[in-house]
Amino acid sequence: MNPDLRSIMELVIFLGLLFSVSAVAAENGARTTGPALTGVNLAGPDFNADKIPGKVGTDYIYPTADEIAYFAAKGAGVVRLPVLWERLQRSLGAQLDQEEVAHVSAVIDVARPRHVRVIIDIHNYARFNGKPIGASPVSVDDFAHFWGQLAAVFRDRPDVIFGLMNEPHDIPAEVWRKAVDGAIAAIRKAGSGNLILVPGVAWTNARDFVSGGYGTPNGVALSNIQDPSDNFAYEVHQYVDPGYTGTTGECIDEMSSVAMLHEFTDWLRRTKQRGFLGEFGVGRSPKCLAVLNGMLTYMRDNSDAWLGWTYWAAGPWWGDYHFTVEPLNGADRPQMKVLERFFR
Repeated sequence: MNPDLRSIMELVIFLGLLFSVSAVAAENGARTTGPALTGVNLAGPDFNADKIPGKVGTDYIYPTADEIAYFAAKGAGVVRLPVLWERLQRSLGAQLDQEEVAHVSAVIDVARPRHVRVIIDIHNYARFNGKPIGASPVSVDDFAHFWGQLAAVFRDRPDVIFGLMNEPHDIPAEVWRKAVDGAIAAIRKAGSGNLILVPGVAWTNARDFVSGGYGTPNGVALSNIQDPSDNFAYEVHQYVDPGYTGTTGECIDEMSSVAMLHEFTDWLRRTKQRGFLGEFGVGRSPKCLAVLNGMLTYMRDNSDAWLGWTYWAAGPWWGDYHFTVEPLNGADRPQMKVLERFFR
């Protein structure tokens, strides 16, 4: 093919993709009538973290084309893909494992024609082989080096979003801020303008992102982030069972559940930033479904602050897990009846 013609065709494809997700990379003041990114977590690549690297299909799995097609047909526009750092990079400072990168790329290739974006979520809790970032032998430079490599692979894919880390915990917010700064700098140095999701420490809970109680609050430690591309959002998680851990299918009341998002929303508006609810899930009871509807309605009505959300979770290995929205024998789960009303 003529090189000039190829360039024109690639530009047309790129502009078409940007049009379908235009609100995502817009300036902070440009909003749509609802969150721009709504979808699900498709878990599987993060399974059996005690078996590293493990074997695909035996110890862990990647989403199939049918999996993505089901959620795309429901209206989901994004999939959060939890992947382990140790599988993508077998040792600190090493080159990326090309076989694992190929698995991630295959998911992205399947999702793209269905207009579904993919969040590469490093599902490691700010650790590598169980050792926290900032403590020997895992340095903030190691984390930056990893993200610089990964960004170089996907820098020409605007349909890919970088989720820096899942639920950092038991790490000082100040140390985590250094890791965030290093990773963002490495990503941009690699030539990537992709959207970056920045979580906080203390399991990145929305309800105490601002108020703290775990040391310096995330709202303080992660303020004034410098991003040359100005294309990042703050990721939080929020479960609504009595202990806020997501370990049961019970739910507190709807008003209290929604209230846990208020302070973070106000902080986003005050600081002119964007937020993303990367994980939340509810059980199947009518009470929980009302809570789910309330939370989604709140984010829809406050989409000037909320960029989007991904429900936890889907994937064929969940069995009868209380949060799963994986269809059962072809039938939708109860939670899906609520979610699909808010997908866009």
